[in-house]
Amino acid sequence: MFQPAQSHDHPAFTLDEGISLYVHVPFCLSKCPYCDFNTYQGIESQFEDFLTAVIREITAWSVVLGRPTVNTIFLGGGTPSYLPDGDVARILDAIARNYRVSDDAEITAECNPNDLIPEKCAEIRAAGINRVSIGVQSMDNGLLAMLGRRHDADEAAEALERCRRAGFDNVNLDLMYGLPQQSLDQWQDTVARVVSLAPEHLSLYSLTLEEGTPLRRWVQQGRLPEPDPDLAADMYEHARAALAAAGYHHYEISNWTLPGLGSEHNLAYWRDLQWVGVGPGAHSSLRVGDAGSACRFWTVRSPREYARLARDWEMNAAQAGLWPAVSADRIAAVPTVDGSEVSDEATTAAETMFLGLRLLDGMDIAAASARTGIDLSDRYRQELAELKEDGLLVWEGDTRLRLAEEAYLVANQVFTRFLVE
Repeated sequence: MFQPAQSHDHPAFTLDEGISLYVHVPFCLSKCPYCDFNTYQGIESQFEDFLTAVIREITAWSVVLGRPTVNTIFLGGGTPSYLPDGDVARILDAIARNYRVSDDAEITAECNPNDLIPEKCAEIRAAGINRVSIGVQSMDNGLLAMLGRRHDADEAAEALERCRRAGFDNVNLDLMYGLPQQSLDQWQDTVARVVSLAPEHLSLYSLTLEEGTPLRRWVQQGRLPEPDPDLAADMYEHARAALAAAGYHHYEISNWTLPGLGSEHNLAYWRDLQWVGVGPGAHSSLRVGDAGSACRFWTVRSPREYARLARDWEMNAAQAGLWPAVSADRIAAVPTVDGSEVSDEATTAAETMFLGLRLLDGMDIAAASARTGIDLSDRYRQELAELKEDGLLVWEGDTRLRLAEEAYLVANQVFTRFLVE
């Protein structure tokens, strides 16, 4: 287990609670017009270089961090299910060889419905994946075509059934609402059809027209109508009511789960725990310094450049060996790291508040204060009083704080109150 040196030069902050590990797979057969993630189509020739590089990076982080425990693993992208047969197993084998993977670790792979043929389902299940997240987005074929998706509604339903037959009992479906041309009737039908499939988990996201995406350009050009925010709000409220009636617990602003099956990996993000991201464009967060400030850092975005730099990272890590402590300087010197920043007290306080309040069961503000070393109740005394007065925050007892239901649709307005001008 990683035990950093006790010195003034390298303050101690351990990884005793373990980390989460994110693997970014940048490949897609086709890129959807709404997507602004670091993904690419038409570069299948780089599959093998990527696999070699990501295994090197996985190994190198293990060397310098002292083989920490991994509590959750998430293969995202991009399209991990688009990787050639056997590649998911190679990634998970590299993690298992180099880290202590918890016996009950949640291990998720994002998948496109088209990829989930019986052979692929069996392959990733045998590799060690125990949770699948399927990018369904809609159960309306016209909207799926507009979104550039390669599947139709029936194929989405069949993908879930194939996962069931392969032995998966923890499946998430991603859906989008607030789309151009989407009616409330279409959304109600999508929600009803999805509920009938009984997935264990649902993630529902309102469309954001991201800068530089074809979908944003089409709206700006008048080829598609502007999404209607009031209609999107009606869609959200319908989903809340329908999913509650179906027995789903609304545990995060955009996420619902059957009892006991919340996304452990995403909960690590919302609880501001430590994670390492590998792969081009992946983000990470490790604690540094006496106060355990979060050092956020990200890898280079270009898959080709990433593969080149990973060779140096592997060599340097092997030469340097175990870091006596995790420090911002050491992180910034990693060849694959493209940039980094250490959260100051104001940022730490604000992020603690809005990450904690995204969880709808609320946050223990006393525990969060103890963890950060910041008296959050005192720091935000005026903001908390005003938000309570406005009916947007609710106190339960002396220390537990949660969003009022009326605030779910305007949560960002609540969160910005904690940011320094």
